[in-house]
Amino acid sequence: MAYWLIKSEPDAFSWDEQVANNVEPWTGVRNHQAKKNLMAMAVGDRAFFYHSNVQRAIVGVVEVVREAYPDPSAADGDGPKGAWVCVDVRTVGPMPRPVTLAEIKDTPALADMALVRQSRLSVCPVTDPEWALLCQMGGWSDPA
Repeated sequence: MAYWLIKSEPDAFSWDEQVANNVEPWTGVRNHQAKKNLMAMAVGDRAFFYHSNVQRAIVGVVEVVREAYPDPSAADGDGPKGAWVCVDVRTVGPMPRPVTLAEIKDTPALADMALVRQSRLSVCPVTDPEWALLCQMGGWSDPA
């Protein structure tokens, strides 16, 4: 299993909407590195759901339930059909205590995290040690 972090602006699509929908296509990614990360995701991979812009915190955990397929939200002006992809994610649960970007940046063991190094990337890999530490910081215990 691999780990990821996916970002959403809460005024565009929030954790509460993810919970209400349960399974949601992760659409709208228009960055080539983020696309490569989406294409690397496998069914069963876990991802932190991160509120960007406003809250700047990890607020939940989702699981990939469908691997990369053409993003139906991609308009003709976005490039040829199939140029962009999405994955479907299922709600696993909320972070008991949101982990803020400030806390992440203040944690030396997370200094090399993609979220810190490539702050504008909307889909980031998370290493096993980073995942474990962030779960500990947020009080997350995997219910599976």
